[in-house]
Amino acid sequence: MKHTLSVLVENKSGVLSRIAGLFSGRGFNIDSLTVGITHDPEISRMTIVVTGDDSVLEQVNKQLNKLIDIIKVQDFPAGSYVGTELVLVKVYASAKNRSEILQIVDIFEGKIRDVSEKSMIIEATGETEKIESLISLLTPYGIKEVARTGKAALCKKTVMK
Repeated sequence: MKHTLSVLVENKSGVLSRIAGLFSGRGFNIDSLTVGITHDPEISRMTIVVTGDDSVLEQVNKQLNKLIDIIKVQDFPAGSYVGTELVLVKVYASAKNRSEILQIVDIFEGKIRDVSEKSMIIEATGETEKIESLISLLTPYGIKEVARTGKAALCKKTVMK
């Protein structure tokens, strides 16, 4: 089972390394990881997607909360958050198949970011399943490269301090 965690951390050097070390040292695999500063430049948000059962999630939470640079760890249950990721796909595109590729991109509400004589770079955002479906439909045309971000997520419920 995949779990999406939101981790607020102090924006200091070495924090990412300590968190990655925690996961690797315990044998937990990170499916995706996105990090960026928040509205407060002293705080960064990490969105970590990890696979495991409830006991793995409990261990991850306990271990993360032991680190001194961690401000808050929150598990986002399915349906309680808005999450999205970004993908850039470079696909072979000849004059013959370009219109077919454009139709697929349009269906997925993507954008063409670059066009050359033999390829196109496509940008799309959305849930992981949407991104995987787009890649699957573009695969027969010949994918040259793929760059994906991890999931970025925010809780739907607003909690006032």
